[in-house]
Amino acid sequence: MSDKISVVINTYNASKYLERSLEAVKDFDEIVICDMESTDDTLDIARKYGCKIVTYPKGNHVSAEPARTFAIQSATSQWVLVVDSDEIVTPALKDYLYDIISRPNCPSGLYIPRKNYFMHHFMHSFYPDFLLRFFIREGTEWPPYVHTLPTVQGRIDYLPKSRKELAFVHLADDDIRTVMQKTNLYTDNEVEKKASKKYGIGALFYRPAWRCFRSYILKGGIRDGIPGLVHAVLDGVYQFILVAKIIEKRRERNGRTI
Repeated sequence: MSDKISVVINTYNASKYLERSLEAVKDFDEIVICDMESTDDTLDIARKYGCKIVTYPKGNHVSAEPARTFAIQSATSQWVLVVDSDEIVTPALKDYLYDIISRPNCPSGLYIPRKNYFMHHFMHSFYPDFLLRFFIREGTEWPPYVHTLPTVQGRIDYLPKSRKELAFVHLADDDIRTVMQKTNLYTDNEVEKKASKKYGIGALFYRPAWRCFRSYILKGGIRDGIPGLVHAVLDGVYQFILVAKIIEKRRERNGRTI
């Protein structure tokens, strides 16, 4: 099997962090930028680093997922590492990936941990935030919905979460305004994915409460002080809005009026 790795990055007006992201992956065999019709200087930055550039129509997509499979299949290497335009690949992770694909019993995919930040604070409650981002290209497809994972043919392993030097570094340090904007966009997209769910009034209570409890207690948000509490509540708000929109959509389909 080939020992070459293509880095695939989906972009849309991604100039804020893109140069730092590309600088960290410039020594991989190939960098593919799948751009969704950016209007800023994203493509100028990509050309500076000699990236292969392909275009996917932006349309009314709110996330990169609809373009993921197209981007992956635009790569030429057998192995693909998917990186967001606001993420850093550490030197240790790069070395680890090239080492593991040289082994005879290499898995077909790897979950990679990620370090996330909120309100200028490293979030223990997010870590390890495993992402299936490294895999063989052949046969891999990515569902066109937000918060989904690719389907990979073969065995999938996890990188050890104890080795934090192997984790992606998420440069985005979201504030509350950004989280709320994403909540509205992402829940709109998830409504289509979960349209068959039969949520009722009970789900408006237990799903937000459970998500808040899980984030703050089970996942260690309590260790993150005020940012941990704020984000746990925002996790609950996300679930409340999602369930409410699913119920709203079902009522629209059933033709219910005042």
